[in-house]
Amino acid sequence: MSAFHEHALLQPAQVGVLDQLPQLLANGLVFSCIIILGAIGLSLIYSIADFANFAHGDTMTVGAFGAFVGAAVFGSGFTIVVPFTAAVVDLRVPAPDIVLFELPLSLYLGLLVGMAIAACVVVVTERLVYKPLNAGSIELLITSIGVALAYRALMQMAFGAEQRTYQISRQGRIALFDAALGIAVTPRDLVVVVLTGVLVVGLHALLQYTTLGRKMRATADNPNLARVSGIRTNEVILAMWVIGGALAAAGGVFLGIDTLVRPRMGFDILLVVFAAVILGGIGSVYGAMIGGLVIGMAHELTPVIPFVPVEYAPAVAFALMVLILLVRPQGIRGESV
Repeated sequence: MSAFHEHALLQPAQVGVLDQLPQLLANGLVFSCIIILGAIGLSLIYSIADFANFAHGDTMTVGAFGAFVGAAVFGSGFTIVVPFTAAVVDLRVPAPDIVLFELPLSLYLGLLVGMAIAACVVVVTERLVYKPLNAGSIELLITSIGVALAYRALMQMAFGAEQRTYQISRQGRIALFDAALGIAVTPRDLVVVVLTGVLVVGLHALLQYTTLGRKMRATADNPNLARVSGIRTNEVILAMWVIGGALAAAGGVFLGIDTLVRPRMGFDILLVVFAAVILGGIGSVYGAMIGGLVIGMAHELTPVIPFVPVEYAPAVAFALMVLILLVRPQGIRGESV
């Protein structure tokens, strides 16, 4: 049983399938938000850099651990051991004692730290690894597998293999949703959905109403034509990596909030994120959003399917992806950015 199903606080033996449906839809929305954030970045990178970045899941992990450190620094403090010495440094920048939706301000600051760290890591990786290779999409794909392994190894060396949490106190249901709809929604669920909505709307505004967004869409449609038209594609590519890395980090942090922070967390969810990108239409940001919603819902609605245990939720999501692709091979929105 997934953590999201555990989070539902449901006892399937005690309630009927239809009684579960509103709760499962709520769980599906939260899970979809995580998939959407991962899928957007993956689709952006494919549409502009023209390769499937297998390191994207581990970029989510980098963001989650970055937020873990950031939240600790702004909360209770974070200690590090200086390499080659026995010195221990206690990092702490106390944040104001403010609580928003029952979550401490330090966690929100940690989210920003995680997004910034992930963006920096992917930019450095692109400058030191992908760009100097000057290789085709297949070579870059294989290289990204090595980069993913490197990210995971570094996270495990720095933080160990054990599972961690953001030290969020136990939260009960929001009374409004419980009374009006009869579903268990916690403040952290609401924060995940609201912040994902803010990030998605912000990206839409950037793509549609800013000069950078128009340059990104032009570069995705035809990089050579964009270059001869005077667009500085190097700057567009840099912006693409920053946006993709930051959104992936946000997805990783939200995944860590609902489950646990661990080195394999991004790798374990990567195939589901890929399924969302393929279903939505490879290279389409808006398709990735729709694909993420469909895959996330299918993953969490598995309990309503007769004779299918919840352990097979990923398989159900992939089966749905195949069925839709049989009808629409190019994906739901087979277009660029």
